Amino acid sequence: MHAYRSHTCGELRADHVGETVKLSGWVHRKREHANALFIDLRDHYGITQVVVYPTAEFYEAAKRCPSESVITVTGELLARDAEAVNAEIPTGDVELRADEMTIESAAAPLPLPVFGEQEYPEDIRLTHRYLDLRRETLHKNILMRGQVINSLRRRMIDQGFTEFQTPILTASSPEGARDFLVPSRLNPGKFYALPQAPQQFKQLIMVAGFDRYFQIAPCFRDEDARADRSPGEFYQLDVEMSFVTQEDVFQAIEPVMAGVFEEFADGREVQTPFPRIPYKESMERYGNDKPDLRIPFELTDVSEFFTDEALTGFGIFAKITKGGGKVIAIPAPQAAANQSRKFFDNMDKWAKKEMQAPGLGYARLKDADSGGVDSQDPVLKNFKPEHLAKLLDKMGLGAGDGIFFSAGKASDAYKLAGAARNKVGKDLDLIPEGVFKFAWIVDYPMFEWDEDNKKIDFSHNPFSMPQGGMEALEAADTNEKILDILAYQYDIVCNGVELSSGAIRNHKADIMYKAFDMAGYGPEVVEDKFAGMINAFKYGAPPHGGIAPGVDRIVMLLAGTDTIRDVILFPMNGQAQDLMMNAPAEVDGAQLRELGLKLLPIEPKA
Repeated sequence: MHAYRSHTCGELRADHVGETVKLSGWVHRKREHANALFIDLRDHYGITQVVVYPTAEFYEAAKRCPSESVITVTGELLARDAEAVNAEIPTGDVELRADEMTIESAAAPLPLPVFGEQEYPEDIRLTHRYLDLRRETLHKNILMRGQVINSLRRRMIDQGFTEFQTPILTASSPEGARDFLVPSRLNPGKFYALPQAPQQFKQLIMVAGFDRYFQIAPCFRDEDARADRSPGEFYQLDVEMSFVTQEDVFQAIEPVMAGVFEEFADGREVQTPFPRIPYKESMERYGNDKPDLRIPFELTDVSEFFTDEALTGFGIFAKITKGGGKVIAIPAPQAAANQSRKFFDNMDKWAKKEMQAPGLGYARLKDADSGGVDSQDPVLKNFKPEHLAKLLDKMGLGAGDGIFFSAGKASDAYKLAGAARNKVGKDLDLIPEGVFKFAWIVDYPMFEWDEDNKKIDFSHNPFSMPQGGMEALEAADTNEKILDILAYQYDIVCNGVELSSGAIRNHKADIMYKAFDMAGYGPEVVEDKFAGMINAFKYGAPPHGGIAPGVDRIVMLLAGTDTIRDVILFPMNGQAQDLMMNAPAEVDGAQLRELGLKLLPIEPKA
């Protein structure tokens, strides 16, 4: 018999009864009865109940054995009595009578409990992540992650893609986030950068004559943590294809994404095909470019109803609209009927505190005494009846409903309205569970206005092909026309989470020089920062495009968790610290001298 186990703790069934079995695992929990000690023995595969009788010479040692100790038990597998069967676990029909027991490793007192999965402070959980990972839910999440990656890899290979690995030590490039820099010992004073994404390399793979590339790629960005973003590093399904249009990319990737979600949906619905929503339309209907399509209502631009103060009696919004601003309405179905005024006041407080906005106007709709619908709340209180009827008809609202109003500069009004739509949907419990609703967001603007620097800049990905090519760039002779140029850029979103960004690439050097020039970057910048790629394009580059769905976010959605740290094996905390390995850490002077580095004094923060 094997030194440690003949079976795993998850595979024993009634047809093994009578066999001599050896198991090894962790002491999950113990229950002492008058005539026996019961131990739930756990390994990666499951739990088997072990029974130790007082006649066993190791009975006292078993009683004293701390939880989470590792033991090996040998004995006969028995059928449980009918009243003792545990239908909640696969091994619940049997139990192992311990005839021999060895304590392989006794556990010290635990800094956090494993059995029961009680809430515990995050710093303790991350410091002792190896214990946290023994908990059932987190263990299952990480196991699912591996299975999802295997599924992605299998589906890509089945479509004729080949997996390649791109460099980890590379050059710094301005891709929107801070680089992680690595000093070079052999080249004093110079630095590598960890790749924010394999963007340039995967395009060069296409230039090199390969056709369909993919990689489960590690990416590194010195960014702050969020619930859906891990600081430091993340993984993506990096994809690039030659001789493709935007539609070809969609046809290749949509079945992969839908297939993976269907495989791990566990009874949840995956809606296909994915609708295509232009960026401008997404902003107007949902207030952002990652809409949660489960929310059963959309935004409405009601600016036209507030231009004439004689019809509204509400001068604040009239002034905003006359100044070129917008008034965006967010429906709150049946909120007036089912919620108190506190709900509406709390939304206004949320807008001011969390969104740093002037506030949210609101109106509660009720049946008017004279017939029809009215509201005694300030925004609509003085509306002429026929004018109010037209507004409510446009929104499809009536008595019992509520409305919130976001007003101001168009970009600010839509931003607040989009966030309010999400909050109203959640707070009113209008978001259905058990469904994944995807969308392609397409037709992103090539450029945007950088208000801080008062200049045109790239809005999404500088390597994208502008729709219309060089002709469109040359025809844009004003800032307004430049901002109207669209790119072959696209995102995949699911349930309000951005899963992926991609684009058809700009594979022509002259168009790239022109696009960068329009964003204020001269040819010397292109040749310095993107020398490898721009030089390669001069020797024949195929039309190509790609995409990069985020693995961490895919697993987060499938696992049904709200934080990305619950699907990463060893995550950092919100301050980008690995509490378990004590990283980042200081290094000694000899290492710094070898690298030609000297640390400057750290100035205290203001």
